[in-house]
Amino acid sequence: MELGLFSVPFFTYFVALILFALRALCADLSYNIDEETKRQYVIGNIAKDLRMDVKKISARKARIDSEDSSKRYCDINLNTGDLIVAETIDREELCGSRMSCIVSNELVLENPLEVHRIILQIQDINDNAPRFPNERIIFEIRESADKGKRFRLDEAHDSDIGHNAVRGYSLEKNENFDLTVHDTADGGKYAELVLEKELDREQQKVSE
Repeated sequence: MELGLFSVPFFTYFVALILFALRALCADLSYNIDEETKRQYVIGNIAKDLRMDVKKISARKARIDSEDSSKRYCDINLNTGDLIVAETIDREELCGSRMSCIVSNELVLENPLEVHRIILQIQDINDNAPRFPNERIIFEIRESADKGKRFRLDEAHDSDIGHNAVRGYSLEKNENFDLTVHDTADGGKYAELVLEKELDREQQKVSE
């Protein structure tokens, strides 16, 4: 009987905790932003996206917290409700070669307490040039080399991803060599020089 006497208050308290948790942790807000975007750039408007009077943003002491106590990449303008860039993001430094690059922060509102997760999807821009391991590539090719002989080039690497990564190679017009491009198992590309015309060491091309 004693268990029955205390079961109702306990159940009520338990439900109250659940309702409080649901109220405190609210909907996510997601935004796309290009890497290298300058500080103070307006990403979006918190008040508008939460359908909240902008005056309440300041009245409820809104603030942006980093979920993992790392660098805070965005901030909020309490006067306008704008979500702004606080730190310029280098996608390659932050996420390496991962296809998805996400920064998570928390928007905290007080009286009553609300916590909204702010998700920044960092978009890659073409800000890195492809590079070969060596600036100069030297082949020793015998004059007797047969037409069709192939010479593989080292793969060029680009810190950018997706459509901003290495997409192909090209060769300036040359009567002796052609270029073929191949795909690698990991999605990269490498090139081969193909001897199209047998070499003649004594032959020289004269131009005025």
